[in-house]
Amino acid sequence: MRLENLTDCGCGKTHCALLEEYAVGDGVLSLVPEYVKKYGGTKAFMLSDRNTFDAAGERLCGILKDNGIPFVSHVFPAAPLKPDEETVGSAVMHYDASCDIIIGVGSGVINDTCKILHHLTGRPYIIAATAPSMDGYSSASSSMERDGLKISLSTDCPNAVLGDLDVLTRAPERMLSSGIGDMLAKYISIAEWRISNIINGEYYCEHIAGMVRSALKKCTDNAGGLLRRDKDAVRAVFEGLVISGVAMNYAGISRPASGVEHYFSHVWDMRALEFGLPSDLHGIQCAIGTLYAARIYDQLRQIRPDREKALRYVRSFDYAQYSNSLRKFIGRGADAMIALEEREQKYSPELHEKRLNTIIERWDDILAVIDEEVPHASDIERLLDIIRAPKSIAEIGLDPSILPMSFHATKDIRDKYVLSRLCWDLGIIDEIDIF
Repeated sequence: MRLENLTDCGCGKTHCALLEEYAVGDGVLSLVPEYVKKYGGTKAFMLSDRNTFDAAGERLCGILKDNGIPFVSHVFPAAPLKPDEETVGSAVMHYDASCDIIIGVGSGVINDTCKILHHLTGRPYIIAATAPSMDGYSSASSSMERDGLKISLSTDCPNAVLGDLDVLTRAPERMLSSGIGDMLAKYISIAEWRISNIINGEYYCEHIAGMVRSALKKCTDNAGGLLRRDKDAVRAVFEGLVISGVAMNYAGISRPASGVEHYFSHVWDMRALEFGLPSDLHGIQCAIGTLYAARIYDQLRQIRPDREKALRYVRSFDYAQYSNSLRKFIGRGADAMIALEEREQKYSPELHEKRLNTIIERWDDILAVIDEEVPHASDIERLLDIIRAPKSIAEIGLDPSILPMSFHATKDIRDKYVLSRLCWDLGIIDEIDIF
């Protein structure tokens, strides 16, 4: 499918499609030579790891040979692959400068690494997906670990994303669950985008939100067939993940696809890096974060804002003490979060009171958004049962006692108004029951 820029959107902005095209269907892998030629490639550099080479890379080597396309193949010996300096350095050192097009064979880490190569070399890049596991296929950034910290590097979007259903349906079950877990996060992201538009006047586009809602509905409608490896279900998830990335490109921000549920995942990833704790696939952690967020939204449905309570809470909030707790909880990554607050000043009593006035005045509108966008936690639980995904961080090896501080920390990850900030503004963040 060819993607075009949107120039006549009702929001008044021109939306740029950074991804040029994507294709999903039976036998799509055999089309790679056509895409190589379309993007002017005469010699390909192909990157995979041991698992993805077995899943599709070896077959793709044969396809390239049969079509007379020379290539250099580098297969990382490690699997699973870590998104760090060693992986990127290895890719750069094995890159053959005589190659004029890059082909990635894999999913998250392979794609992120290839996007860095794509950005550095300026060569066209095609990703042959091996799992419908995350929404980064069509994004223009790479989620990496640098100096032991989780960061998002600004890179470039692939030229084309290709999903062969013969390959995608054979992905490990955990990766299938991860993909729909990343899609479930969109319930929260769209709600928070709209809520921030109400409270802060943040830019919002209904057309883009509608794209994501439609893709999400296809995923949930087909959830029952996913673990049976039904092709319609796998197609729905893969297309939903690609469309989510396109939506972020159109919006120019991550709002359409990530919110507090992603920040739960980021917090757990940062602690895993700092303290050697367990972590799981991004989409699995986002699914758990989505359930926790839905439980909190269920609680917000039952309250009315209390102005005096909120003002008392903010007046008594000791940011210096909280910063120390954040450093102990997150480790080195907390320094960047604290530096962000120095610029943003979200804890300023004056800025808080301004937000609070709007929250109280528009509370019914906020509740309407919650009711329209966020399913009840029981509905999310049923979906997680269908895809056999965990429903607690205890199931991925983490201590549930960290949940209150995890929720607190989510408001400091990025300069984005999310659920934890709303609860802080209301003065109720310490009363929330996530369990």
